[in-house]
Amino acid sequence: MNKQQILIVDDEEINRLILDGMFDDEEYSKIEAANGKEAIYHIENTHNIALILLDIIMPVMDGFKVLEYMRENDLLDTIPVILITSETIGDSEDKAYSYGVADVIHKPFYPYIVKKRCNNIIKLYQNKYNMEVRLKEQEKAILAQQKEINDNNEFVIDALSSVIESRNAETGDHTKRIKSLTRIMLNCLMEMFPKYGLTDSQVNLITRASVLHDIGKIGIPDAILLKPGRLTNEEFEIMKTHTIIGGEILQKFYRNQTSEFDRYCYEICRHHHERWDGRGYPDHLAGDEIPISAQVVAITDVYDALISPRVYKSSFTADEAYNMIVNGECGQFPPDILECFKFAKEKFSNIVELNEMYDFS
Repeated sequence: MNKQQILIVDDEEINRLILDGMFDDEEYSKIEAANGKEAIYHIENTHNIALILLDIIMPVMDGFKVLEYMRENDLLDTIPVILITSETIGDSEDKAYSYGVADVIHKPFYPYIVKKRCNNIIKLYQNKYNMEVRLKEQEKAILAQQKEINDNNEFVIDALSSVIESRNAETGDHTKRIKSLTRIMLNCLMEMFPKYGLTDSQVNLITRASVLHDIGKIGIPDAILLKPGRLTNEEFEIMKTHTIIGGEILQKFYRNQTSEFDRYCYEICRHHHERWDGRGYPDHLAGDEIPISAQVVAITDVYDALISPRVYKSSFTADEAYNMIVNGECGQFPPDILECFKFAKEKFSNIVELNEMYDFS
């Protein structure tokens, strides 16, 4: 392995010899430069410089020009520089530290002291570098673990939603459509209405949480859930409790009250049947009382219900479903959500093709 290099930059040969002689018993090899231009050449062509001892006043190019070059190329954080100057303490020293030099030593200097300070600075920078490498490795490992956890969670969520759909005599395409429609709506909302402050991360979390909107149907009796016809008023009141049941189930599973994902799951499950005018259920929330996550999933769930065949009805066309929602036949939706829905009309109409084009896993 090549030794690490110490670059000694001084126009006076005697100073270079003194500084060079300080490291005869060390594991470093030395390179010398008589001016700033030569120093930059060595910096560009040497990849293992551990330290630069830099004079200020030199012909051709002075030490500050070298520091300027190193700052422009982001080298001062990785290669420590000790400035060696004959100038008195004052503006030059302040200027040197403003560049980010590791230390300033004034001539005449004591070789023993300079050597100790050099060794300390080299160790400090190497420890810093090693720590950054370890942190990056740990970060990489944590990200890999997080991905594995997310993948496992995604599998469980999709499996659970498929069980719910199977029990409800629905197909797995319902989950895919809800995820697709939700993502489309959230992306429109993020673009058209920045006041909500949605981020890419939140869009992903809400999209994932959307598939659990009907988890409470697990608690609905089969006689009602699988009834081959329209429900009576009494049966519909029982069906409506799936929002409350689902919220209770999620509260048992998700006990981390600070988790955004857990909150979105609960909001969507309990409030995706609320309506802007307060005529929804179960809590009769109105306006902005309804969480934005539930507002988005509410309109996607209605749209998917309209375009999907049920035992008690045939499916509506995409245009019919669009007009029914816009005309208020399915309850009142928030104005901003409706604007996004109108903007996304074509994408909604082609939702089957979109599911084939995009991977939402």
